[in-house]
Amino acid sequence: MTDQTEVVQAVRSYLQSAELEYEEVSGPTFVITLPGVKKLKTNVAMTVGPHAVSISAFVARCPEENSASVHEWLLEKNRRLYGVAFSIDQYGDIYLTGRVALRAIDDDELDRLLGSVLEYADESFNPILELGFLGAMQREWNWRISRGESTANLEAFRHLLEHPDER
Repeated sequence: MTDQTEVVQAVRSYLQSAELEYEEVSGPTFVITLPGVKKLKTNVAMTVGPHAVSISAFVARCPEENSASVHEWLLEKNRRLYGVAFSIDQYGDIYLTGRVALRAIDDDELDRLLGSVLEYADESFNPILELGFLGAMQREWNWRISRGESTANLEAFRHLLEHPDER
């Protein structure tokens, strides 16, 4: 497919048949919500331009600490990714971004691209938090423990937070 109008219809048809939650906004841009496990949802903006489809998915805020280590980790991950790469915006927030020629877009390619975004965002979420937000998580953990609050949403990091002196 090489016609922008055909690709817009193909994307719309794919999203409907895949039963993905999405909203169509101007551009034409599709804002798609992908359900995850570690990162509970990933929002993807897919814009069909005159020559290519661009993809942008928010992954995490700008790291509060160890940003150089986080960026190094992201660059190492980029060597093994399909269709998208980690990038940062002017605020240091982390995204997965990519661009694919219109003629490459079909159901299989859309499935590969959105599957890649989902997999990379989900599998990278906890390591990004561990590298870039451990101090904030430790403060939250300590506050919750001191007040007898639930630590359920921090369970994945218990091994790092329960005994910080052993790190």
